[in-house]
Amino acid sequence: MAIAFKQETFRDDFSYRNSPGNIRRFPFPFDRDEYMYSVNMEPHVRGRAGTVYENLIDVDEHYVAEMQDRALVLKEDPLRYQALPHMMSAQWDTLELLMEEQAAGYPDHFTLIRNGDQWRWINRPLGVDDSFTFGDTSTLPYEPFEYITRQAQGDFCIVDQRDGNLWMDAGMVTTQADWSLDFDIGMNFMEWHGPVPLAHQIGIFDRALKFLLNLQQGKPTRRFNWTMTINPRLDTSPENYHKWGPDRTTVTPENVGEKVHLRVELQSLWRLPRSNAILFVIRCYLMNMEELVTVPKWARRFPRVLKTLPPELIDYKGLTRYRETTIDWLSRYDDGAPTSPGIYPD
Repeated sequence: MAIAFKQETFRDDFSYRNSPGNIRRFPFPFDRDEYMYSVNMEPHVRGRAGTVYENLIDVDEHYVAEMQDRALVLKEDPLRYQALPHMMSAQWDTLELLMEEQAAGYPDHFTLIRNGDQWRWINRPLGVDDSFTFGDTSTLPYEPFEYITRQAQGDFCIVDQRDGNLWMDAGMVTTQADWSLDFDIGMNFMEWHGPVPLAHQIGIFDRALKFLLNLQQGKPTRRFNWTMTINPRLDTSPENYHKWGPDRTTVTPENVGEKVHLRVELQSLWRLPRSNAILFVIRCYLMNMEELVTVPKWARRFPRVLKTLPPELIDYKGLTRYRETTIDWLSRYDDGAPTSPGIYPD
């Protein structure tokens, strides 16, 4: 089925909105009325129709606008894309995976034609029709990893496995929640997760690293992460903190519903076949509070989650200034009724 792509912005006038159908497919991350860190890994397999799990690489109504915003970020700061020289095999792995998944999941919009190493890639929403030689970088306008991630929603990191650890050795990162590819490039798994509170003490990252080192090809895995963002701004990078940081001071009881957004990352991890590296896909979804409360179950659950957050998480996620205001606004939609298990709307 063809997707109706929206023309919208994630900066300046912030015209981004979710259609009613897109609200229903939002990956609400809370399966109970409280939250605490956990490894929370599960197999990344296709799920029910009409959800973000219907295809393994998700494309939605915001695709074209997100790709336009990515191009703006890269024009302003080319270092949002980096790949160390030894990652070229993993770059081609990633190009193949993303082209295959987009073409398989959305044939109305993407077509991949292969004749040996002669490939043709058609991306109708972005007006791309390119023929190239797989494995020959001179036949593409960018490096293969940059080429395909300019055409795929979410952020992408390729981590190399060596010395019993994982190393951040390539990335396309323009929609991140306050972390920097330029700072983290070349770091290992424990180093780039160093700032996260509580999780180290309870062994979350030790278990996660052990799990990922044994990730098998053809058996991708996924997990949720979440935070909150003021205004529907995709680029909340440290490099641009001066643009988005002050937004936290602008929340009032009158504008909570429009300005405060739940920001969810559906993170999937894939073992790549030629390079044995791991592709880390960080797909960002945004929904403001006015949209969230149109689903009664979520309207009840989310203020309960916010009330139970440990102080360390409130501070780490940057919620301190507006958390209470948001809880007060949401509480009018919580009638005290029990919520059903799981993440899906009733």
